[in-house]
Amino acid sequence: MSEEELELFHDSLSRCSSTPRFLERFYELFLASSPEVRDKFRQTDFPKQRRVLKASLYMMMLAAEGRPEGRDHLERIAVRHGRGGLDIRPPLYDLWLMSLLQAARECDPSWSAETERVWRQVMEEGIAFMKARYGSPPGDL
Repeated sequence: MSEEELELFHDSLSRCSSTPRFLERFYELFLASSPEVRDKFRQTDFPKQRRVLKASLYMMMLAAEGRPEGRDHLERIAVRHGRGGLDIRPPLYDLWLMSLLQAARECDPSWSAETERVWRQVMEEGIAFMKARYGSPPGDL
C-alpha cells in the first residue's frame, strides 16, 4: 500500500475510533449477521472485546505496512481464532468485514469510495492471513 493510502485509512480509523458508537455499532451488526456469530460471542465481555478489536485494527494497519509487529499480532490472533482455538470458520470473516465496513461508513463523516477501498484493502490482507491459517498449526506459513 502507498503511504497516502495508509494515511487515508489511519485518518478514517481515527475518526471512527473517536466515538464509542463505532465499535458498539460494529458488534450490533456483526452479532445480527449470523446465529453462529451470536453463539461465538455469547460469553463475551464486550467492553474488553471492543478494546481488543480497536488495538487489532491498528495492528492490521501495521501488518499492511509490512511491519513485523503487525504480522506477529496477526500470527497470535490466527492461532487463537484457528480450528484448535476459538474455531472461527473462514466464512465468518466475510461477515466480520461486511459489518466493520458498514459501521465505519456510518461513523466516518468523511467516508468516500476511496476510503472504503483502502479499508477493504487493509482488512482483506489480514483476513486472507487468518483464513489461510485456520487449519494450520503455528509456524506453517
